[in-house]
Amino acid sequence: MSSNLLFNFKVDNSTSTVFIDKEFDAELSLVWDAFTKQEILDQWWAPKPLMSKTKYMDFSVGGRRFYAMLSPDGAEIGWQIFNYTSITPKSNFKCLSVFTDKAETPLWPGANWDLTFSEQNGITKVSISIYFESLEELEKMIEMGFKEGFTVTLNELTNVLNTLKK
Repeated sequence: MSSNLLFNFKVDNSTSTVFIDKEFDAELSLVWDAFTKQEILDQWWAPKPLMSKTKYMDFSVGGRRFYAMLSPDGAEIGWQIFNYTSITPKSNFKCLSVFTDKAETPLWPGANWDLTFSEQNGITKVSISIYFESLEELEKMIEMGFKEGFTVTLNELTNVLNTLKK
């Protein structure tokens, strides 16, 4: 297991975009599955101690994932939808991420995510671009602790991948 894996988190205010590059010591197919299969997503897609619980998921172009963030005691504290807009298997997918209420009503404009996957020598790199419609929306996410929360979430993915590799 490599301890010198890449992790970059950059905010570009001029384009209202967050850029994240993260390497994982796992084969591409496993990392791809971790981002695209409900049963694996729910194991890591939340900053601990929060949890993610998928209500439904259809990973296809035009499909969506609707899930709740849960507190440690199981209370629903927020909902989100990913609308999948483009999928190139084991290479890239794009989606619109929108915070909603339990009835799937959007609470504020979403952000466009673009995730690209590549592998070299058993190390998989995921490059994520998250584009916001306005600088104000980007700043709101950053103020809510997105960098810290997503960093913890990606670290949890590392732990899940290590468990799944065994």
